[in-house]
Amino acid sequence: MRFVKVHGLGNDFVLVNTLKEENLPPDLTGLAVKVCHRHFGVGADGLVLIKPSAAANFAMQIINSDGSEAEMCGNAIRCVAKYAYEQGLVNSQVMRVQTAAGIMVPELVMENGSVQAVRVDMGEPQLEREQIPMHGPRGRVVNEPLQADANTFNITAVSMGNPHCIIFVPDAMAVSLETLGPQLEQHPSFPRKTNVEFVQVLNNGEVHMRVWERGAGPTMACGTGACAVAVASHLNGHTGRKVRVHLDAGALDIEWAENGHIYMTGPAEEVFTGVYPL
Repeated sequence: MRFVKVHGLGNDFVLVNTLKEENLPPDLTGLAVKVCHRHFGVGADGLVLIKPSAAANFAMQIINSDGSEAEMCGNAIRCVAKYAYEQGLVNSQVMRVQTAAGIMVPELVMENGSVQAVRVDMGEPQLEREQIPMHGPRGRVVNEPLQADANTFNITAVSMGNPHCIIFVPDAMAVSLETLGPQLEQHPSFPRKTNVEFVQVLNNGEVHMRVWERGAGPTMACGTGACAVAVASHLNGHTGRKVRVHLDAGALDIEWAENGHIYMTGPAEEVFTGVYPL
């Protein structure tokens, strides 16, 4: 199986173009777990498959390193968009990508004929509790207390096609991500589990975020998480509608536009190509 190793700010993926690689094994869950293993495989946060689509230029499927499937991934879609353009799958700098969270629209940011960044229309955030989804009374979840073991957190919940639980803290680096991340990811209030973001507000336009991703654990970046954090930061009065979200390996620029859509701009990098024995 031919693949390309890619990453968006350190959130890394094994990318496979199934339009060319047609003989994949039926057990994609098992394949993802093996390929993504950091010691016995290629090593990645997820396996990303480019597939045909009747509704868009192509479709993107994301399988996390634990074998679970993600509806959407902001860092992955930037990498996919850059790959699709550079490999001639699309001729336009604006494309439509079908995902399990709906059709997303990436736009390439070009400089001297090369892709410098990718701006993605991530659609509108979903804010009602049943849309997250999260158990409890109807309405939005903004700065709401949540009990997790001996701790009580004030959380804001946002769906970007996948669930996010955002917690504002004085110091993001002081958070015990390995301890608190799993507790909140698997909290019974979230029937489909949740991504967890711990956020430190730096000023009206910047925040620092650390993330525990559902199905992958601690990752260096999460695109949908950065979008959800920007929404939560504005809803809680911490920032305006344009937010630079600082992550371990760089920053994403997020805008919650007046039309209600979230626009995410950030880099995408190819690391190497290879052949994985099936």
